[in-house]
Amino acid sequence: MGVFVYLPLVLPLTALPIARLAEQHLLPRRAARLLTTVAAILAACSLVCLGLLVVVGTAQLPGNPLPDGWSDKEVRDAVPHDAFAGKASILALVAVAVACAFTVHRHYRFRARAHRALAGLRCDDDVAVLPDDVPYAYALPGSPGRVVVSTAMLASLEPAERRALFAHERTHLAGRHHRLLLAARLAGCVNPLLRPLLAALVYSTERWADEEAARITGDRRLTARAVGKAALVARPAPGGPAFASFAAAGPVPRRVAALLGPVPPDRGWPPALTRAGVAAFVAAAGTTVSALSGLNAAVALFLVLEAATPL
Repeated sequence: MGVFVYLPLVLPLTALPIARLAEQHLLPRRAARLLTTVAAILAACSLVCLGLLVVVGTAQLPGNPLPDGWSDKEVRDAVPHDAFAGKASILALVAVAVACAFTVHRHYRFRARAHRALAGLRCDDDVAVLPDDVPYAYALPGSPGRVVVSTAMLASLEPAERRALFAHERTHLAGRHHRLLLAARLAGCVNPLLRPLLAALVYSTERWADEEAARITGDRRLTARAVGKAALVARPAPGGPAFASFAAAGPVPRRVAALLGPVPPDRGWPPALTRAGVAAFVAAAGTTVSALSGLNAAVALFLVLEAATPL
């Protein structure tokens, strides 16, 4: 395997430039999908190579259930610094499993708690209005998905601005943005180098919903005003981490400025001779090399273990 087994663990660094530039130079919908795809592939490659290191590390432990031949010198020589990397990878994989389990549990616990809170309320279509003095609004996925908004948030907005709010949150539900965000959070649990992509993805999904709200209302200035007003009064939803939200914390001034500007161009890929184009190429190259390195390491270890396993 050589150094190929380590490459997918560091190649997520190649995605960091596109994390910032995609949100500036790509249509938000395309930026969100690109960031999620890159994060998912790089995380999967990191997990595969971490698993390969765990196999080598576990084979060195006394009393392990693996075949005796898997602890031979030929197997250990397939991994540089096998004594340290093999054992460290076991601890790393345990940490990854715990972090991923906690993230999924937290996501679905808040989701179930929110649906239980809505069970006794009358909901108009897909909108659930909670009598609450704390202003908040968010998209609650499920069957069916709901736009959850407090009476305090509705009171802070004018009727036309409420239309922008509902259009924004419905876009989060229709676009399955909770799945994109959960995938990015899990990718960050697998490899911490991928965590910056989550912040960029949160912004891109909010911009995606902003643009759709502006299209539905037909007034970009109205939508920008609604975003700004909601952000000034909003508080986190009680009970846990909020899902995609109209008044999400973050670079609200940039969202407002983008809505006051022209509609972003619908480009599938940024021009090659621009910073965004170079960053996209670097991210694509890093993702490809990561996938090939993971495949090479997996095949190499399989052949080594097959040779070391007695018939």
